[in-house]
Amino acid sequence: MSKVLHSGEEEAGFAAPLTAPIQRRSFMMYSGAAVGIAALALSGCDDDEDNNMTPADGTVDLGTGDIGVLNYAYALEQLEAAFYAQVIASPYDGISADESKYMTAIAKHEAIHRDFFKAALGSKAIKGLTPDFSKIDFKSRTSVLTYAKTFEDLGVAAYNGAGKLIKDTTYLLLAGKIVSVEARHAAYIRDLINNGDFASDDIVDPATGLDKAMEVADVLKAAQPFIKETISGSNVGK
Repeated sequence: MSKVLHSGEEEAGFAAPLTAPIQRRSFMMYSGAAVGIAALALSGCDDDEDNNMTPADGTVDLGTGDIGVLNYAYALEQLEAAFYAQVIASPYDGISADESKYMTAIAKHEAIHRDFFKAALGSKAIKGLTPDFSKIDFKSRTSVLTYAKTFEDLGVAAYNGAGKLIKDTTYLLLAGKIVSVEARHAAYIRDLINNGDFASDDIVDPATGLDKAMEVADVLKAAQPFIKETISGSNVGK
């Protein structure tokens, strides 16, 4: 299992702190942006798509069309990045050197994903969200791995479900690359929980062998307890 994130470990650069500027090579690799970051940044600013993403009542509206999908991904990446940043800042009791190393790699991947979407969306990006991790005991390995599994599985299912909503093929390709990284995270976390168990029927349909896909509303319902702001995704992809 140690090879799951080996390349990520090298690219992310464990010697550098999380706050260090992201190396361009790593950014491009883990965002899957080699094929279209410029196109994403430019075409993502289509004036025909909704930009009213913070209604007066304080609810954060993800927007419409592809911008809505990108903000949907940005919101989830914010949540994951914040979670792993906390894991690194306050490691759980008994964390091994290998676990610390790989958790740091995942933290950097998620930060890269978050920063990529923020940069690509530009003025269309939703605001920075406030995580609510009050239910998580970051000193407990069981608690951290349980919630890591929840966030990783949710992220993979979210990307799988959002694929059909994406109209621009550049975005679709980028989402496909990012979800492949998220799936590796999910496999690694499951292996930590139960050695050799990197997938099961709760995330893979035994009839098709395909990963689970979730609708936007279901994903946001699952993620909402961990975000203080109310998120509205009713028009994502429309």
